[in-house]
Amino acid sequence: MTRIAAVHGALAPHQYAQSEVTDMIATTCLPVGADRRLLDRLHAGAGVRARHMALRLEEYAGLQDFGVANDAFLDLAVPLGAEAVTRALDAAGLAPRDVDLLMFTSVTGIAAPSVDARLVGRLGLRPDVKRIPVFGLGCVAGAAGVARLHDYLLGHPDDLAVLLSVELCSLTFQREDLSPANMVATALFGDGAAAVVACGVRRAAAGPAVVDTRSHLYPDTEQVMGWDITGSGFRIVLDASVPEVVRKGLAADVDAFLADHGLIRDDITAWVCHPGGPKVLRAVEESLALPADALDLTWRSLAAVGNLSSSSVLHVLRDTLAERRPPPGTPGLLLAMGPGFCSELVLLRW
Repeated sequence: MTRIAAVHGALAPHQYAQSEVTDMIATTCLPVGADRRLLDRLHAGAGVRARHMALRLEEYAGLQDFGVANDAFLDLAVPLGAEAVTRALDAAGLAPRDVDLLMFTSVTGIAAPSVDARLVGRLGLRPDVKRIPVFGLGCVAGAAGVARLHDYLLGHPDDLAVLLSVELCSLTFQREDLSPANMVATALFGDGAAAVVACGVRRAAAGPAVVDTRSHLYPDTEQVMGWDITGSGFRIVLDASVPEVVRKGLAADVDAFLADHGLIRDDITAWVCHPGGPKVLRAVEESLALPADALDLTWRSLAAVGNLSSSSVLHVLRDTLAERRPPPGTPGLLLAMGPGFCSELVLLRW
């Protein structure tokens, strides 16, 4: 089985309290004279205490269009991604030239050559390294990326693969958009990155094993989450029905997946869940009837750094391994949801 040899999470350079970010959004994104009471209420109820931002707060006023915002994405995505990959490889005791596959995912900026290509020379990766840049999976991409590394390594058991996620969500916040979806996005999302180093079965590596994965698309939900691509960039689509979709579909998918391996929910010793936001997390807890403390690390991550889109679940995985590693040989479940609307489940053995 695939082994997760190391996980490293990195954060954007500028940290601010939630109240400071709220004030920046009010002055930068709301129209002059707009009532900010909805903004204040949503930000206060988001479960977020602080966030890391790609830019200093006073610099967001200079993001006049999509091109400027995307340039800012590239300026930070490359060095932040380099930091995450380098630190993850160091933690695994491996060198850049050991990497056979580099998968890069983001939904907050675009580039050609892609960020992964820009990292090859900078990090000293081999020129024949395989690359897979992925766009569009959104928050689910951390879990889906681990799943796709596993798929690759099943066919290449001697190889080493790296997943890199970089999400600079603050660069997508929309000006003069008073929609509840935009207000929620500006309340929840922060900026960060994460890298996962995974090894095929023929390579010696410590760390949890990936046993199996499961993807699921829910019918008639394409419009509940995603982006509308506009002249000003990525305008968020975030429907209020997301928690209800989770309540209706997630438990059956989890139970069927676990049953295929002779397991039930009570067998899972750690739930590594993406911190989508308070309403989504409560829906996960309720639908799966989880113990009161099952998602403690997820709630803590949301409070400390906000929702980092695809990077978030990998930060929770890192924290689980560092602070609450379950007993060896027991099963764990990594899960995330995202545009589609879809879920991705990864069964682990600690």
